[in-house]
Amino acid sequence: MIPDRATIMVGGFMGIGTPERLLDELVRQKKDALTLISNDGAVPGRGVGKLFDAGLVSTMIACHVGLNPKVQEQMTAKKIAVDLVPQGTLLERIRAGGHGLGGVLMPTGIGTAVEDGKPQVQLDGKNFLLETALRSDFALIHAFQADHLGNLSYALTTRKFNPVMAMAANTVIVTAEHIVPAGVIAPDHVATPAPHVDYLIVNR
Repeated sequence: MIPDRATIMVGGFMGIGTPERLLDELVRQKKDALTLISNDGAVPGRGVGKLFDAGLVSTMIACHVGLNPKVQEQMTAKKIAVDLVPQGTLLERIRAGGHGLGGVLMPTGIGTAVEDGKPQVQLDGKNFLLETALRSDFALIHAFQADHLGNLSYALTTRKFNPVMAMAANTVIVTAEHIVPAGVIAPDHVATPAPHVDYLIVNR
């Protein structure tokens, strides 16, 4: 259901907490000209790095690409456009998209190349950049546990990007390490409530 030229958010950090099976399927189907929103470019052969191995990305919005030489090569050759965003700013822009906000005011980047072309707002004598919200057509999410209703819990640092991305996409597709009956995940351990999840891919 993911077409060419779709905008996708992919959770995880350097391939940890990334839905590998979903990425493998994108590569198998050769979905092309994707706009990718992720924390980083991972490394060749792992996580979103597989998309760059296959040459499927046209635009990337991320905060770090330095550990994947494929991303660097494609960026230098102008085969892909890369928008580098400070990590906290990236997270807040996604969070804003998930909460229906138009953007957020961030002090990060004032006085640097990050501020180029962005509106500035002054509050209490301090300057802030107006950073626009980010949303996507699809979010590809990996959870530690999912129940049969679609409630999700995450392990450790995989909770950083996955939950906010699950709120900022039109369609949310999830893989999980463990799929359990409803009620097994304690309510206070649910980081992504079931109404945000459109598809849960079972382990087989």
